[in-house]
Amino acid sequence: MSGTRTLAGFHAVTARLRQKPDTVSEIYIDSTRVDARAKDLKRLAEKLGVRVIPVDSKRLDGMSGGARHQGVVAQAEPIDMPQFIEDVLEALDEPPLLLILDGVQDPHNLGACLRVADGAGAHAVIAPKDRSVGLTLAAMKVASGAAESVPYIAVTNLARTMRDLKDRGIWLIGTADTAPQTLYQAKLEGAVGLVMGAEGEGLRRLTQDTCDLLVSIPMHGSVESLNVSVASGICLYEARRRRG
Repeated sequence: MSGTRTLAGFHAVTARLRQKPDTVSEIYIDSTRVDARAKDLKRLAEKLGVRVIPVDSKRLDGMSGGARHQGVVAQAEPIDMPQFIEDVLEALDEPPLLLILDGVQDPHNLGACLRVADGAGAHAVIAPKDRSVGLTLAAMKVASGAAESVPYIAVTNLARTMRDLKDRGIWLIGTADTAPQTLYQAKLEGAVGLVMGAEGEGLRRLTQDTCDLLVSIPMHGSVESLNVSVASGICLYEARRRRG
């Protein structure tokens, strides 16, 4: 189907049905699923006038391109989202709260980052086009609908975009395990962009140098670092808490 997007998994499909049911053309569900979750989805779809088609699991495997679909796939129209950070910033009526990801390559981590960004009320997630996973079907599934509520802005040159954000008065705070100042000591009020590094590698040197400030997340146990989506959630919610 040209002009449609594939959604996989109960969370992603249910979220789209609840947000914009008129964009969902049809839902395909594993014909062997007769559990309560499948029945609830069918009832919701029927109530909203969306056709549900029972199919075998092999067809769902092909439609989802290898992503874990949990026995449900939908075809839906793409939702128009801002493609440029300037469009996001110009539409805001409060100081921006941004999440900037430097080279996150795991789709599950990206999806989880989008989910916490949505929960914390971040206005956009920014990432470079290169060295990043991009908004794959697997990432969208993990995002559980957040991929269609939080703008994901892919940029050609991350350092240049960060400099442009600084010119707009946005304070850029990067995370690094070795930073002497902690997240809780940092200025997080006002226009803020939180910059998180890739899995296992952290921020690239140029990205670090472009930040206004580097902070660490206090670690009180035996592990040395946190998953990027967990760290993003901690930082975003602390910034949101400071805003009252």
